Amino acid sequence: MKAALRQWPLRAYMRVFKGVIKILPFRWPTVHEGENATSTLIDEIADAGYQRILLVTDQGVQKLGLTNLVREAAEARNLQLSIYANITSDPTIELITTAVEDVRDLNAEAIIAVGGGSVLDAAKMIGALLKTKKPIIKLVGLFKVRKGMLPLYAVPTTAGTGSEATVAAVVSDPRKMRKLSILDLKLMPTAVALDPAMTMGLPPAITAATGLDALTHAIEAYLSRNALLRTDELALQAARLINSWLPKAYAKGDNLEARQQMAKAAMYAGQAFTQAGVGYVHAIAHNLGARYHIPHGLANAMLLPTVLEFSKPDCSRRMADLSRAMGLNSADGRSDDTALAEALIERVRQLNQRFAIPDYIEQLREEDIASIIRAARSEARFTYAVPRYINQQQGEALLRSLLPNSASNDAANTATEDATTDSA
Repeated sequence: MKAALRQWPLRAYMRVFKGVIKILPFRWPTVHEGENATSTLIDEIADAGYQRILLVTDQGVQKLGLTNLVREAAEARNLQLSIYANITSDPTIELITTAVEDVRDLNAEAIIAVGGGSVLDAAKMIGALLKTKKPIIKLVGLFKVRKGMLPLYAVPTTAGTGSEATVAAVVSDPRKMRKLSILDLKLMPTAVALDPAMTMGLPPAITAATGLDALTHAIEAYLSRNALLRTDELALQAARLINSWLPKAYAKGDNLEARQQMAKAAMYAGQAFTQAGVGYVHAIAHNLGARYHIPHGLANAMLLPTVLEFSKPDCSRRMADLSRAMGLNSADGRSDDTALAEALIERVRQLNQRFAIPDYIEQLREEDIASIIRAARSEARFTYAVPRYINQQQGEALLRSLLPNSASNDAANTATEDATTDSA
């Protein structure tokens, strides 16, 4: 009872937040699908009258030759293409600031981002900073990109982050070991190319981690108390597609249909969490990434089963909905919500095992756990409409169960007990 009383102001705030989200004028990107998607995206840019185009990517994507198709299509339409390929994983404040300084004199009229989530997020921030003289730290938070950004055209080379259909960008602050989010409707890309050829070169490990990132987006969006009918439809569709097609894309990387379906699923999940939000998996994963530089999708995958176990008492019905959408069955054939909620958790564990995702976090240290959970709870408090709030003690127990060489899941079980103190 005391826990519920402490939580009601947050729940009331989130209801208001949900009402605001319902009426916000989201402008979703135009979608180009299929093997010619990149070429038709370039046609859209040319038809819009843009001539000076900045291509933002990273060295890995460029070495794989994935920018060649963009360059050739741009040349065919007489576009002036300048390539900036210095983006790295988890782009930092310093990296983005340097990038803006390096490309400002190009006077680009539009940006093409070719890469994974880090590249797409970096392109959003570069596009916004090219229209203002403010430092990036001044854009952190809600609705601070007042001058908008250059028109952004996204060509994702992974199927996971969903950044091609979100209004968010994340930048790392290594000095303070944190990740900062910029959230604004103006960060939505103009158009996206879901081109399966762009993800064919992904190695199995990255295919798995990014695909599980997309699954986490779908699950947390559906379990969010801010979920809407539209986001429910997108989240369930994404979860269904990922459950069916991710194992196929992992097993046979050149399966064109699997790559296409995963690209669609990642975008659907991105659209779902853009409105519904995410939850504690992301809040903790962001802080693990900031402290230990763990890839975001991998961190999500390692955390997801344990966080679902904690959340289950307050959202078993919604978890069962996800199981039904994914075509799952309980181990004993039962079809009640509790059994199907367990089936969802078991399916995530099965996927993790199949994809060689560790069931512990190798870098995690006992002395860091308290600060990681404090930061995660602070991130989630007024941002994520989680199904069940976690207190500091529960959070520490949950994360402690993922320590290397953890002897048992006793800590995780402790984390699922009802809160007694500091519930929100």
